[in-house]
Amino acid sequence: MFIEQAYKGENETWKFVITSILTMGIFISNLLFFLFVDVDPQAAMDDMMRLFKSKNLLLAFNLAVFIPILAVLFLLVWALHKRSILSLTTARKKVDWSRIFFSFMMVFIYTVVSFGIVYYMTPEDYVLQFDSSKFGILVLIGLVFFPFQIGLEEYLFRGYVMQQVGIMARNRWFPLVLTSVLFGIFHWANPEVAELGAITMVFYIGTGLLLGIMTLMDDGMELALGFHFGNNLLAATLLTYEYSALQTDAIFKSVGQADTGVELVLPVLIVYPIFLFILAKKYKWSNWKEKLTGAVHPPATTIS
Repeated sequence: MFIEQAYKGENETWKFVITSILTMGIFISNLLFFLFVDVDPQAAMDDMMRLFKSKNLLLAFNLAVFIPILAVLFLLVWALHKRSILSLTTARKKVDWSRIFFSFMMVFIYTVVSFGIVYYMTPEDYVLQFDSSKFGILVLIGLVFFPFQIGLEEYLFRGYVMQQVGIMARNRWFPLVLTSVLFGIFHWANPEVAELGAITMVFYIGTGLLLGIMTLMDDGMELALGFHFGNNLLAATLLTYEYSALQTDAIFKSVGQADTGVELVLPVLIVYPIFLFILAKKYKWSNWKEKLTGAVHPPATTIS
């Protein structure tokens, strides 16, 4: 199964430590800077905007940072752990692109439909700012660069850390919880957290838990990759907020009051379980307790 794919490589503790430090460094340094340096995140975003003079260029710069780090992760898994990238991705014999597409479309349809309903009910809270030239460039940037950003987060948290911690802890529940919490904590420095408060962590950790459950139940990251890509792409192209980490030339801009804690918690408690129900029916998931909390065993060795 998925976590057991780590046994296909070399898993000495020092290799895990080196790989984790080199690949998590950007998240750790960003978090430490936010916690110990007195800087207003929104003011920092405004300063960067004045420097780049283009929301599209700023977005491309922020996303391009993830490219070399993802390359380092792949290189260390291949050269240091002696493992294939396929084993980091899925327990299947090859990547199932249909799963990525289905998960992408699931979150795409939900996001567009739900926004359409909200816009119909409160149109005064949104401004149409569509600019065809800027939007075209935005979509191109999103299609090119978001796969690297979501790729790093998924391959790092749901892939590498999930598998390596899983074989060390010899169970599935601990890496599921740990990676979900880390996923949330490393988003703490995002400007929307400063605007909306600590309740935002419920959304981020809940999203990490959703993606982790998808990965363990489906024995692969394909569904998590598709979901994460669809979510981030639409977050950049459909609707933007002044306090968002993604300042973009989206189709709409929110001019209403910031989301409340309830609006952040409800998707985690209601919408996410519906997503899991849909996926469970489509892919015939079963044995939930074993796949999410069961033991992890090293492969049996034959003595000759």
